[in-house]
Amino acid sequence: MKPFIPHKLPVKHLKWEKFQRILGPANRAVARYDGLLQSIPNPSVLLSPLITQEAVLSSKIEGTQATLEEVLRFQANPQKEVKHYNDIREIINYRKAMGHAIHELDKRPLNLNLIKAMHSILLDSVRGQNKARGKFRTIQNWIGKPGTPIEEARFVPPAPLKLPDYLHEFENYIHTEDADTLVQTAVIHAQFEILHPFIDGNGRIGRILIPLYLYTKNILHQPMFYVSAYMEENREEYYARLKGISDHNEWEEWILFFLKAVDTQARRNTEKAQKILNLYNSLKLRIVESTHSQYALPALDSLFNLGIFTSSDFQKNSGIPKPSNARIIATLRNENIINTLEESSGRKPAIYIFQSLINIVSE
Repeated sequence: MKPFIPHKLPVKHLKWEKFQRILGPANRAVARYDGLLQSIPNPSVLLSPLITQEAVLSSKIEGTQATLEEVLRFQANPQKEVKHYNDIREIINYRKAMGHAIHELDKRPLNLNLIKAMHSILLDSVRGQNKARGKFRTIQNWIGKPGTPIEEARFVPPAPLKLPDYLHEFENYIHTEDADTLVQTAVIHAQFEILHPFIDGNGRIGRILIPLYLYTKNILHQPMFYVSAYMEENREEYYARLKGISDHNEWEEWILFFLKAVDTQARRNTEKAQKILNLYNSLKLRIVESTHSQYALPALDSLFNLGIFTSSDFQKNSGIPKPSNARIIATLRNENIINTLEESSGRKPAIYIFQSLINIVSE
């Protein structure tokens, strides 16, 4: 099988009439979600577990098994002996790569160097770390079942000698204005997966690009858009629609799938974010009245930021002095706002869970 020659960008001769029924609703759903994001005080704190859940689901598409609760529990008490340790490390790296990109976008545009930096973080000390981490490939890769020879591959990405030219065109397209930003995002994600510029980690980097691109285009005021749930639920169609581009030039079918994913997830994201905001507001007065503490609001923010934590995690995150911290945690337990996930044992600290939040995020 010969390496695929990717289509030129922008994609020519798209039948835009195919998108009209879904394009309006998808754009409105994203706009409603962004409006809610703008109304949330400190969304990076309140929606922190949603960001981790996106990392969990995007990594799950690539075969990881760890759950949101396992990741949060590990962050509260890191140890190599836990089940799915390697999966958890990959998920944490995904979130770090995303965080690095968000920070960098305040200083520079979304470009190939930033994509390489994200890849370097994604594969740090995990599976694939020896596969040219942070570097575009200089060898031919192919997609198929493990051990499949290139002759029987499902897809052979572009040849490495031509890859720099294709990536340059890809970067130029990121910085142009196409007729619709959501359609352009669909093209960007698909083209990245078709180029498959890294030896490993392409799927996850490609999905990170989705919220980052919407953020750079001011469609989102925060780069928080979680589309991996839909793609994980519809994994077979996700791969089939991408393959349809390389096999039959079926760009419209891929874009329709992507727009449906965005529309569906924008509605779900709005619903979840609203539930989290409602939970935050309902607990605000309750925690103030039950703790009688000047640190009530930092404590509330830390509940949402952490989800699962030890007493020292909570103190470090909130900045509450140690005596007040212990008193507030005791009050939160007595009020059944948090529960004990693991009792303390010897030097091992107790681990607490904010179950109401985990339930919303895991829905």
